[in-house]
Amino acid sequence: MAVSSSTFTSLQGSMAAPKALRCYKEFMCSPSNLSYKQSGYSKSIYLTHSRLLPSGKLSKWEQTDRVSPKDRIQCCAVQVEKAPSFSVGKKFQLDDIIEAQQFDRDTLSAIFEVAREMEKIEKNSPGSQVLKGYLMATLFYEPSTRTRLSFESAMKRLGGEVLTTENAREFSSAAKGETLEDTIRTIEGYSDIIVMRHFESGAAKRAAVTASIPVINAGDGPGQHPSQALLDVYTIDREVGKLDGIKVGLVGDLANGRTVRSLAYLLARYQDVKIYFVSPDVVKMKDDIKDYLTSKGVEWEESADLMEVASKCDVVYQTRIQRERFGERTDIYEEARGKYIVDQNVLDVMQKHAVVMHPLPRLDEITVDVDRDPRAAYFRQAKNGLYIRMALLKLLLVGW
Repeated sequence: MAVSSSTFTSLQGSMAAPKALRCYKEFMCSPSNLSYKQSGYSKSIYLTHSRLLPSGKLSKWEQTDRVSPKDRIQCCAVQVEKAPSFSVGKKFQLDDIIEAQQFDRDTLSAIFEVAREMEKIEKNSPGSQVLKGYLMATLFYEPSTRTRLSFESAMKRLGGEVLTTENAREFSSAAKGETLEDTIRTIEGYSDIIVMRHFESGAAKRAAVTASIPVINAGDGPGQHPSQALLDVYTIDREVGKLDGIKVGLVGDLANGRTVRSLAYLLARYQDVKIYFVSPDVVKMKDDIKDYLTSKGVEWEESADLMEVASKCDVVYQTRIQRERFGERTDIYEEARGKYIVDQNVLDVMQKHAVVMHPLPRLDEITVDVDRDPRAAYFRQAKNGLYIRMALLKLLLVGW
């Protein structure tokens, strides 16, 4: 299936353009910046870098008339059409991994195939040195156990090295007031790829536009967590055996949970999926996700009855109520906490093939006795994160 994207290039002068995030549709030109809009999202990009145009077949030029003559800069939209190539040795289609919307179904399937190959890599095998000589910088402004350690383990298992800062918000120059952009420009001089977690939604996009090396979003506040969504879909495929025609219950903090947001975007790539939203009123799923699912023809339903939803679903995806997102509003946190708990009673109504998933860490939203049930997939899910992240690092640094 062919994929297309649109980009801009100047017909006069040699102004460079920024690194592509591969999501451009509608453009507006001015001498100082480019803006694009897609799916309700808009952003200005300043002309400072030279990686805007992706490789591909230039099939169509469209002259624009959005710039007045006095601006003396003429822009053209370039329609780029290229069938994706997943052949060994070919360049990966993405420069960065920032949000779940970047992935189409074909790319997801190809990434999962690479992840399965990663499962077979053992110490001292030929594949274990594929990233020898590469350096990964992990820049985490928020706490992390699984994401940071799995990325670092992934890099080392493939022969690469790691530069890390565990609490960049406190133990980096950010504490002195350094901007994110300056930090990224500095770190890219020391490494070949940056994995970043930040407390602000949208920070990963800022980092990707700034950097000339690949950036992976390891979570940006309540925004997105694309590598988690990839490992979640990979886990569902491995555990349930299919991705089309499934029913998924997303439970817990849906307003602040970046994992459920990214997962919803990826589930929309599959056919006949139904998503149930089960959450306290104060942390319901936001309208942007609901609107996106509706626009893609994905059926969704809000419910207050976890037992009923669990009895219908192939996947019960539980999440914790995130206290750190409530600030001083502890009364609202306490109101939401503990309302929906997966315990033996929930397991009793679940189908035999269904699974319980959780991005972890958990508090008390899944009782420990559930761990003994073979349908408790969350620790297998966490292990799958290693293979997905090995695949992503390999693809971004050396290609297919």
